[in-house]
Amino acid sequence: MSLFDRMNQQQSTPAPAPDNPASLPSPQTFTFADLPETLEQMKSLPEAALTSPYMTAALAVCAFCCYAVDKEQGAQMLTFLRGPKGPLSAYDTQFYKDRLSGQQYVPFSYFEGAAPSNDYRPNEPYRITIFSNPYSFQNEGYATLHVRSGGADSPRQIQLRRKGNQWFLWDQFILVGIRTPASQDAWS
Repeated sequence: MSLFDRMNQQQSTPAPAPDNPASLPSPQTFTFADLPETLEQMKSLPEAALTSPYMTAALAVCAFCCYAVDKEQGAQMLTFLRGPKGPLSAYDTQFYKDRLSGQQYVPFSYFEGAAPSNDYRPNEPYRITIFSNPYSFQNEGYATLHVRSGGADSPRQIQLRRKGNQWFLWDQFILVGIRTPASQDAWS
């Protein structure tokens, strides 16, 4: 192995997760040239190291965007992000189906540029900002992070749980009602 190969290998190795996640900078913005459409595409992203709760939260929104379009691929992504929690239960699947029925635009609303006036079509490249508050890390091994929707007045929450040096999706509160897109709003 040459020095150049070793240098590249060292650069691609994800940094270990800090012992105190509250010391991580907030907010953190993630940029995606394209949203992942398969689990393999998601795993190829640097955020897939899951060494930061912010990374996992950003990928969770990407996974729900995929789920809104392709349930099978989205479910594989969510299973990966859930880690030890395992695959989606029948309850999870039905809950997501109910929340996204006729509202596939909801997960896309968390990306910059998405608004009711443009039917929640985000800007490209896709950028999402995840932030914490003073209570985000109050429970050891858990994080509650926040993300803003272009169709809601208050931020939504994503809960994560730490195992070793990785953070996994524990729960989410992002698949909730938001303003109706202009093309579907008879009053706009």
